[in-house]
Amino acid sequence: MNFGRIITAMVTPFNQHGQLDIPATKELVKHLIANGTDAVVVAGTTGESPTLSTEEKLLLFKTVVETANGQIPVIAGTGSNNTQASIELTKKAEELGVDGVMLVVPYYNKPSQEGLYAHFHAIATSTKLPVMLYNIPGRSAVNMDVDTTLRLAQLPNVVSMKEASGDLDAVATLIEHAPEGFTVYSGDDSLALPILAIGGTGIISVASHIVGNEMQQMVRNYQAGQVTAAAMQHRQLLPIMKTLFIAPNPTAVKAAMEMKGIKAGPVRLPLVPLTAEQQQELQNVVQPTVTFFVS
Repeated sequence: MNFGRIITAMVTPFNQHGQLDIPATKELVKHLIANGTDAVVVAGTTGESPTLSTEEKLLLFKTVVETANGQIPVIAGTGSNNTQASIELTKKAEELGVDGVMLVVPYYNKPSQEGLYAHFHAIATSTKLPVMLYNIPGRSAVNMDVDTTLRLAQLPNVVSMKEASGDLDAVATLIEHAPEGFTVYSGDDSLALPILAIGGTGIISVASHIVGNEMQQMVRNYQAGQVTAAAMQHRQLLPIMKTLFIAPNPTAVKAAMEMKGIKAGPVRLPLVPLTAEQQQELQNVVQPTVTFFVS
């Protein structure tokens, strides 16, 4: 499965009553396709997955699959800290026609490395879908070792890793020893170019909601050997990438989308809206048009 270079970790649009906004979801998928997104992750961290019911997740998967209509791959966030529940959700997502699943390291339980292997093995072997693993120790409280990832990568449908540990040495080791065709994506926008530079495949991005085409141009320049141009573009995009995390994700990116006229709606509790000061800080970097002075 080729998921592309720029994968958007898609927000979940809500209406003003905090309910799923299906029309806005459809429009968002169209917007992302038109603005440089190669694939989407639905109901991941940025999609506020902890606040979504199983029924809401399934409705999201169905809506995004139907709207994308084969134009881009749809990756369903079916991971959790409950192995059996993840297996059941993965099977239902497969029936709905998603192109792959993303499985996060179990949070709160704090399993051992052997427990992580058994958890992911059980889910991966329950489905024929391509599986992307997701290492994010800042949220899960457990870091998945490279050796554990490499063991899982021997499974035929474990094909990719979203790496958000910030440990470039570990990422480099994983890329060096992974099976041929196994892809590694940065889970942090600001590390997209550094991870490309050590052999990574691309980025699972929040900023691509706002600057997807610009990020595509950066990646294309890097792939074409125009490293100086790509580096300059990275530096130009960095203020947006960083400011989108002035509050717990996806609070700021949803506010930025609304500033750009893209319906996203509010966040659900326990997240709360930006303060007035944060709104102003975000507006200062989002409202100006991003212009690259290199190509």
